[in-house]
Amino acid sequence: MIGVLSCILLFVIGVILLNLGGPDSLDAVEPFLYNLFSDRDIIRLGPSFFQKPIASLIVGTRLKKALSIYRLIGGKSPLRDITTAQAKALELSLNSSHSTRLPSRSFKVYVGMRYWHPFTGESLEQMQKDGINKIVALSLYPHYSAATTGSSIRDFKNAAADYSFEYVCVTSWFHHPLYIEALAARIEERLKGFADKPVVLFSAHSLPQKLVDAGDPYVEEISGTIDALTKKLDFSWFLSFQSKTGPIKWLGPSTKQMLHDLAGKGIKNLLVVPISFVSDHIETLYEIDILYKGMAKNIGITLERTESLNTSPIFIEALSDIVLNYTRGSGWI
Repeated sequence: MIGVLSCILLFVIGVILLNLGGPDSLDAVEPFLYNLFSDRDIIRLGPSFFQKPIASLIVGTRLKKALSIYRLIGGKSPLRDITTAQAKALELSLNSSHSTRLPSRSFKVYVGMRYWHPFTGESLEQMQKDGINKIVALSLYPHYSAATTGSSIRDFKNAAADYSFEYVCVTSWFHHPLYIEALAARIEERLKGFADKPVVLFSAHSLPQKLVDAGDPYVEEISGTIDALTKKLDFSWFLSFQSKTGPIKWLGPSTKQMLHDLAGKGIKNLLVVPISFVSDHIETLYEIDILYKGMAKNIGITLERTESLNTSPIFIEALSDIVLNYTRGSGWI
């Protein structure tokens, strides 16, 4: 009888970590890219009825190069593995927290990807099977943009409409104190590796300029994070944008152009901080570590990168605090 009552009284809160996703094998590269370019929240390719046909054409022209790049970083994106590790670390943190160590409360953390498995809909189906009825949907993009967090939250809500979940969505946490502390620790650690103090280059994922012109807060929130960091650490810095796609106007200056500008200023040592990324994937492992580092070497700059947050204990603590704040605000704990 006691065992039955324990099962009835147990209340499990679900957390789903929302991210873009990445191909988990070379065979997955083509469908992953198609899903990405088919999303009009990322880039609009003509009228809506042309989106998927144009996406197919773009993938056809880019596939060979994309495959060669993924081969350089191990034959797949590590994003699924890293996000899964983050989910496990977060679940452990939440369930070991003094403030939630109650016999009737526990947390279970899932991963929901936008463009490759596990898709958000797949994870919600599993959450229902696991008896979850309350969910914290946590975007792993610290800085809100309609193209990233907006797209992921919309995808989550569309999939959740098929169920009776009660949920709250976390859409921005760019100035959370523990997130800032985790970034500052990574920067401070790498600064010590230079004999001569380097200039810091914050490299953020680019965004179509028209989204910012329409009021997207992405750049403002990036600036907010940088402002918080410069209050903790003393360094000279610049901001640039990477990973643009397609012929439309994107945010600038590009990281590639910034490298040449800094070389022209006589900069010899550069520490790149991938400011809008919390996990290693193609943008850090290939674009920064291989492409930009090679470019920098050719123009006389020593380029190093801060370690991505990945499963940094301080970063996991930040995510845990964010989730707890939202569950308390909802009256769930």
